[in-house]
Amino acid sequence: MKDSIRVLVDKCVGCKMCESNCHFGAISMLERPEHNKKLKLAVIDLNKCAYCGLCVRICKFDAIEQKKCELQIEIDKSLYRGVWVYVEQRCGKISNIVYELLNEGQKLATELRTFLGAVLIGSDIKSKAQELIDRGANKVYVCDDPIFTEFQDDPYVSILIKLIEKEKPEIILMGATNIGRSFASRVAARIHTGLTAECTSLEIDTVTKNLQQTRPAFGGNIMATILTPNHRPQMATVRYKVFKEAKIEVGRKGEIVEYKVDTQTLLNRTKFVGFIKDTANVTNLSDANIIVSVGRGLGKSEGLELIMGLAECLGAAIGASRAAIDLGWISDMHQIGQTGRTVTPKVYIACGISGQIQHMVGVNSSDIIIAINKDASCPMMQIASYALEGDLYEIIPNIIKEIKLARSV
Repeated sequence: MKDSIRVLVDKCVGCKMCESNCHFGAISMLERPEHNKKLKLAVIDLNKCAYCGLCVRICKFDAIEQKKCELQIEIDKSLYRGVWVYVEQRCGKISNIVYELLNEGQKLATELRTFLGAVLIGSDIKSKAQELIDRGANKVYVCDDPIFTEFQDDPYVSILIKLIEKEKPEIILMGATNIGRSFASRVAARIHTGLTAECTSLEIDTVTKNLQQTRPAFGGNIMATILTPNHRPQMATVRYKVFKEAKIEVGRKGEIVEYKVDTQTLLNRTKFVGFIKDTANVTNLSDANIIVSVGRGLGKSEGLELIMGLAECLGAAIGASRAAIDLGWISDMHQIGQTGRTVTPKVYIACGISGQIQHMVGVNSSDIIIAINKDASCPMMQIASYALEGDLYEIIPNIIKEIKLARSV
């Protein structure tokens, strides 16, 4: 159903403002029905109109009326059952975030007294189903076909929608990865349901049984809890390293459901040409046990050599705050925080990072935080396990010296 738009004949004065400003050529000035030759009448061609509302806004006489059509979808929520986790994989290797989602999904399913399902889409992928059962899934839906060899939005979205329409899950969880962000939004739009992105907490409302989806909002200054009370399924994407991985229980029993579909019925407007692997020697921040991170307090790009020296001594990955990225000192693949990566290393060393909340969101799950800063009152120094007050250009060389000395003994 489309919006409705019409010209109010008794208010239109034929000023031509709407005609001259319509980007789609949808408005013409015609003779009035009552043959008033002094005043023309604006007429809208609905076949050309894009319902952008510009003509409504610029009309000084309120002579154009537009009514928005709200899509009303009534569903029987009692028909929806089960918590699903989308199993992201590449070349047959399951992404670690899936195990985190299975752990959290298991908790949600227990509270709802329902089952935990996993949706496995790929080519020659069925052998991975038992691995998901060992991680807590009660039921694994397997969609195995050569068309799913590489992730492509169209066929993956089409098959998941068909599965959702058939099985009617209550909740669907996906990783907030490059694939998950693209995939989840398309699915949610097609099935007319809500999607909460980048969640950091998921809870079940004990009264309504709705999923409470919590995420940072307004630049990380507040935490917003979002509900999808009138639509199903409820969908959320979750950042990597937010939850703990599900434990392995080898030989656990579960059901494997093979879902067959005529691939000719799947939409596919693109062709996969090839995958170019990033061969840069950059440690994966999300998997690193030790991270040395740099911020604006470094003062100059030349100081990055000192940070790299400390990271090399510790066998650590190098991270950065948004400020260091914006200053061009280091590439954005190193960014940690709300708009970068969430990390959970055993040791996080913050060098010259004051600790804006957007950055803290990405590091506050670290086991140990060591902060080096001149400002003892900054947020990062306040939450640090060990706060070293002083000039990082004096402190870090001494740390490197002590590490080398200890190793030589």
